[in-house]
Amino acid sequence: MSTQEIANRLVALCRQGDYETCYKELFSPNAVSIEPDHTPAPQRAEGMEGIRKKGEMWQSMIEEVHDSSVGDPIVASDHFACAMMVDWTMKGQGRSKLEEICLYKVEDGKIVSEQFIY
Repeated sequence: MSTQEIANRLVALCRQGDYETCYKELFSPNAVSIEPDHTPAPQRAEGMEGIRKKGEMWQSMIEEVHDSSVGDPIVASDHFACAMMVDWTMKGQGRSKLEEICLYKVEDGKIVSEQFIY
């Protein structure tokens, strides 16, 4: 798959809320996930096992998701980015809205890194 095809597929799956398929289908087994310094989740997760554990940690902190959206991807060479938004209630923290830019790098037809900027 080309970078554009991977970007389009990831956005379509995220809009459906099917993150598990994203990771199974589009990510390299050795992918890296990077969060900002101020996040409660690990700042760096390596490999699909580490990324799954980070995802489980995030899910455990969410009380309710009220709304979410994913913007169209912007592709340049072997990278793509998209905007994502989630309106949620975090356990013990109340309702808030998170807007972020998600940056991905593709090598050999698979996503090898994701970085979240918010």
